[in-house]
Parts: sequence; structure tokens; C-alpha cells
Amino acid sequence: MMKFSLFFLLLFAFTLVVKAQITPFQVVIEPLQIRGLVGLQSFAFGQHDGKWLILGGRSDGLHRRQPWATFNEAGQNNQLIVIDPIARKKWSAALTSLPLSVQEQLSSTNMEFHQEGNYLYITGGYGYSNSAADHITYPYLTAVKVPDVINSIISKKSFTSYFRQFKDEQFAVTGGYLNKIYNTYYLTGGQRFDGRYNPMNHPTFKQDYTNSIRKFKIVDNGSDLIVIHLPGITDTLNFHRRDYNVIPQIMPDGKEGLTAFSGVFQVSADLPFLNCVNIDSAGYMVNNNFSQYYNNYHCAHIPLFSEGANEMHNLFFGGIAQYRDSSGILIQNSDVPFVKTIARVTRDQQGTMAEYKLPIELPSLLGAGSEFICCENLPVFDNKVIKLDDLTSDSTLVGYIYGGINSTEINIFWTNDGSQSTASSNIFRVFIVKKPTTGFDQLNPKSLGTLSH
Repeated sequence: MMKFSLFFLLLFAFTLVVKAQITPFQVVIEPLQIRGLVGLQSFAFGQHDGKWLILGGRSDGLHRRQPWATFNEAGQNNQLIVIDPIARKKWSAALTSLPLSVQEQLSSTNMEFHQEGNYLYITGGYGYSNSAADHITYPYLTAVKVPDVINSIISKKSFTSYFRQFKDEQFAVTGGYLNKIYNTYYLTGGQRFDGRYNPMNHPTFKQDYTNSIRKFKIVDNGSDLIVIHLPGITDTLNFHRRDYNVIPQIMPDGKEGLTAFSGVFQVSADLPFLNCVNIDSAGYMVNNNFSQYYNNYHCAHIPLFSEGANEMHNLFFGGIAQYRDSSGILIQNSDVPFVKTIARVTRDQQGTMAEYKLPIELPSLLGAGSEFICCENLPVFDNKVIKLDDLTSDSTLVGYIYGGINSTEINIFWTNDGSQSTASSNIFRVFIVKKPTTGFDQLNPKSLGTLSH
């Protein structure tokens, strides 16, 4: 009798282990090379008919500590770039035919952007302005007609008429995020940074976090561009964030929302936030019952939702983080170094969030300032979250990761002379594999803990 009971006890334990190891899907990445493609980081993009339009960003790596060298004009991207990842071709055109204010904004870094149909809307961005004779955060909203610009660059025709811009100080934001919930735009977090960066806090700049969500609607008939500002949300503690990931979500109640993940800097410490903020059309809620350890800065990310399981999955690819995993142990580094980690944050039907480290990594210290560009033919919700249940193939190409910073070492900030990192020209194809698997995504148990932030 004891042997019989022991047998079933062991069988039950084995079943629990196997069940715990079943992952919702696997992730596979494959490198893709396009000859002559430039490296860029912290850029904006739009897409049409399988081709990408790349705007702004920087062609160098991590910003240097020397005020005279950091964010210099030489590292600004002053080209419009078109990439065809299927044909493996690229085209480019100079910005010089555009009005000066458009040229300057579209050569800046860390703009916020969102594509709605054929139009890419771009706000803010930071860079050197010749007209201002200083570094500024640009106070503009610019609308770009993506299909016409792409076709014009390929055919070497004028594209000037496909850009419209107007000035509004509410859009002078860099390092925030521009998303949409239903018919309202949300410009979340970020900062206004005017002047020359100085890590010693000498009076060469003025920095103001927005500490807010700025909400507005856009009325655009293709000619007239009208912005209707709406009452915003201010929280000087929880929206004191920049250079982070704000990702479209399907919430457990089936409604559209956003989650603002991690970001920098905490009000009381020069460290990333670990908690997150859930945002919907009714307001926002800070989640202190979840902590994100593995991907704290802006990096390529993918949102996927399973209607059947009522689970929201968010994938993060590398970047910069305060923690890394070493054989199941979290290692803290307060210098917040570059990482290779690919991680998943999943929200279940009760709203509980947990972080998992995937068994694969990026091939080097990549990801910071990179972007994921989703395939256009995928089944998605209105807010562009991928419909995971509708990916019917065992393996589905869901999109591409392009650009970002490629660092030679985990910690380079204190010794950075410009040679320790570069802007990456890497492209990776990303596949979601749904066939049954016993692959193991390692739960970070501390992500479930309650922290004070």
C-alpha cells in the first residue's frame, strides 16, 4: 500500500513539474543582413506594404560623458531611410528639401511616434538645433504620409508635400511614449531637456519631467491637422519616467489599455523603477505587487494576447537593466548595465503579473534603443496587440527587430570615450513557435513580490 501511494505521489509531482514547464509559446530569432545598412538607435519608424520608413535617431552608441562630445551634431541621422526586409534592399534621401524646422526635428533622437493608417504622427525629440544654436527638445507635432514618402524616396521624387508640422509646446517631450486608447492619444511620461547634457549637473541644461499623461485627439483630413487637447493626468511620483516601454494591452476585462513598464529615474534614487502603471480610458492604477527586473530601459518589445486563456504577454529584448540572472540567482548592478536578456511579462485573467526569463538571449549586448517592427499581415486587435490564438502555424514570423546600441561591455558609462559602443545595423527576424513544447521560461519569483517604489 505504501509503494502504491508513493507511486501516485511521485506521478502527481512529475505532472506538476511538466505542467509548470509548458510555456505559452517559444521565441526564435534569426539574423538578417542587408548590405550597406547604417546603424541607428532611438529612431522613429512607419511602414507600408512591407517596407519601413526610418526617421531620426542617432548613428553613434551610448552618449558620452563629455558635454562637448555628447549628442553632437555629427551623430544625428539626417537621412530618411527606406528598408525592404524581404528584398533586402534599402534607399535613402537627405532631409535638406524639407523646411528647416522639419529637418531639425526629424534628425533628433527619442521622438515619440504613432502610426494611424497612412499617417505617422511624431512629437518632440532632442537634438542640436542650428536655428536655436543649442540643444533643445522640439515643440512640434509632425504628420508624415508614409506610403507616399516611401514611394517618393524609392523613385527619387520630391516628398516635401507629404510632411505637415505645427508648433505646440505641449509636444516638447523626449523619451516618452505616444500611444492610443480607442480614439484618444496618450503622450505618457518623458521629459523636456534643453541645453547641453552634463553628467555633473553643471548649469548647462534645464530638465523637466512631464510627470504626466498628456491626452489629445487628432482630426486629420489629409490637409488640415487639428489637435484637441483633453484634460491630462499628473502624478509627480509615478509618471516621473522616461526612456522606457509603454506597451498597448488588452486588459483582463477585454478593454484596451497601456502598461508603463519600469523606466528612469526614481524621484529619490538614480535607479530604475521596478513597478509598473496600468492605464485605461478610465484612469490609471500603479501596480506595486509586480516588479520588473530584467529590462528597465526602452528596448524592442512585442505585445501578444490570448483570448482563450485571457492572458496578456509582453516580450522584451535586451537593453539596459539593474539586474541579470546568473544560474537562477538575481545579480544586482546599481550602475544599470547593458544586458542580453530576453524576458516575458505575463498578466493572467485575475490581473496578476509575473516576469519570466526566456532560455534564449540576444547574441551580444544589444537592444537599448531598438524597435520591433510588426509584420503587417498579422491578426491584431485595433490597438495592434497581436492575436496570439489566431497564429495558426506552428511557427509564425511576427516581425523584425532593428537597430539599437551595441555595447562591447556591460558597464561603459564611466569610461565611455565613444569607442565602446556603436549604433547597430542588426536586423533579427522574430518567430513565435506555438507547437507543444516543454521548454522552460524561468519564473523570477521576486517579480511577484510587493515593493515600495
